Amino acid sequence: MKIRNIIVFALLASTTTAVAQQSTRFKRLKQRDTLLVKNYADSLAALKTRLDTTKTDTGSNDGDGRTFYLFSPATFYHSVVGNLLSGEKSDDTQTAIDRVMMNIYLNHPELVAKSEKVLNKAGAIDKEIKAPIKNKEKFVSKAEDNPGYDENFNMPVEIVVKKPNFWKYSGDYYLQMLQNYVSSNWYKGGESNYSMVASITMQANYNNKQKVKFDNKLEMKLGFQTSRGDTLHSFKTSEDLIRYTGKLGLQASKKWYYSLQLIAYTQFMRGYKSNDSNVYSDILSPLNINLSVGMDYAVEWFNKRLTGTMHLAPLAYNFKYVGRKALATRYGLKEGEHTLNDFGSECTIDLTWAFTNAIKWKTRLYGYTTYKRAEIEWENTLSFQFNKYITSNIFVYPRFDDGAKRDKDHGYWQLKEYMSIGFAYSF
Repeated sequence: MKIRNIIVFALLASTTTAVAQQSTRFKRLKQRDTLLVKNYADSLAALKTRLDTTKTDTGSNDGDGRTFYLFSPATFYHSVVGNLLSGEKSDDTQTAIDRVMMNIYLNHPELVAKSEKVLNKAGAIDKEIKAPIKNKEKFVSKAEDNPGYDENFNMPVEIVVKKPNFWKYSGDYYLQMLQNYVSSNWYKGGESNYSMVASITMQANYNNKQKVKFDNKLEMKLGFQTSRGDTLHSFKTSEDLIRYTGKLGLQASKKWYYSLQLIAYTQFMRGYKSNDSNVYSDILSPLNINLSVGMDYAVEWFNKRLTGTMHLAPLAYNFKYVGRKALATRYGLKEGEHTLNDFGSECTIDLTWAFTNAIKWKTRLYGYTTYKRAEIEWENTLSFQFNKYITSNIFVYPRFDDGAKRDKDHGYWQLKEYMSIGFAYSF
């Protein structure tokens, strides 16, 4: 029993001694580590104080550019090693920077990715110009106020005078077609037909931006159609027009002009009806010429999307010529006569409305009256621009003429309309 107690006591004593020794060792290591950390912190604080108290005089307020070394990617500079090994005295800022860089080179070489040799191969962004720039200009003395004329002095002088171009040219062209096929046994009946229409509109307008305007517009339109039901004609004209509009204007105000307008129109070919050999129209049958004096108003509405002119003429002269005597009464002339002269008033409204870049509406409203008879024409063209060269047109043309022979169904009213698709070009 006593031997067991002695063994237990000995074990406790040895354990206590080991714990005490371990505790003493831990305290010594902690004291040593604390001292190292304190010394490192004191070193950093001393370096900070030295850098903060370093005085530099750069001659400007832009700071010291040498600190670029500290904030750029770590690079090995030959000057850092040279300055520290040479033993030459340098300013405090440069010495501090060199020591920091040397500390990186010695203790953390893995952070140094480039060297000064690599930077030299890449070259500088710009080179400082140290040599002064000398002005090589030669100055002459002030010329005399009244220099004498030298007969021997001869210098060729060429004067080029360029006159402004007040002319503006534009044009619209299109060729459109329509095809309709119906088999002979189609349950609803009908017949096949083909149609084509070509149109050319050319304009040459003069405007000197002061007082005078001179507008010229030539319109030519010709269309054909075929029909199996027409046994007399292989094709007939569906659209036929030659029309010239000229206008001379003298500016009265910003939007108004005193104007003289001339309109002349006829057609290219003979006009027929299906299964009818009679000629209903022909070139110069009729020929209409209208000369009017009045006022013009320049339209520029809706941010210049609606543009054009309005011509109001209280005095107008109308001349009508029919080459075929058989057509005289059809166009308001007395039987057997070729010409008709009368006076009246005239109005012409010519507008273009661009709803979008792809949709455009052109309208022309013409009215003439002698206060005994009247002619009213309203042409409407709605264009859909699919791309630069492909367009589709819807054309509606109502007309009133009480000087012509009255129709039993439509009276004095006439109507033409068509829809087509095809090629177009404008400039």
